[in-house]
Amino acid sequence: MKPLYVESSIAIDAPPADVWRVLTWPELTSQWAGEFGASGPIESDWRLGGEVCWRNAAGAVYVRGRVLAMEPEKLLRFSVCDVSGARRPLSGRVEDEITQSYALSAQGAGTVLSTAHGDFSGLADGESLFPAVAALWQRLLPKLKALAERCAR
Repeated sequence: MKPLYVESSIAIDAPPADVWRVLTWPELTSQWAGEFGASGPIESDWRLGGEVCWRNAAGAVYVRGRVLAMEPEKLLRFSVCDVSGARRPLSGRVEDEITQSYALSAQGAGTVLSTAHGDFSGLADGESLFPAVAALWQRLLPKLKALAERCAR
């Protein structure tokens, strides 16, 4: 099966520092992580190898991962794995983990945010999840843009 990554990008009228804050500050991640089912902020110290946790409405960690790459205001990549088993079966294999990547490129006074989420091809239900995740990113990117542009004002 060929790799399945949801790749998107959006131009944001805000400098990379403001986009970075939207991606990493708890008071801002709490405003967009709900698109992935989180209740509250993404929990992490955003250091290489650091844990990344997403909590559901009951306060339980349902997604856990690790920071795989981090270069402030340029790149953030972390793994994600549904540890609750609520959304899909959990095999315990490394293939259950996928990544989310956020690359920031300064463009004039603004930023181009490029995202990649996958590889869904290694998941047992990856082909069925892929279209739903692609639709999610179409809703999420404008939200990230609006938050960053509000921060820049």
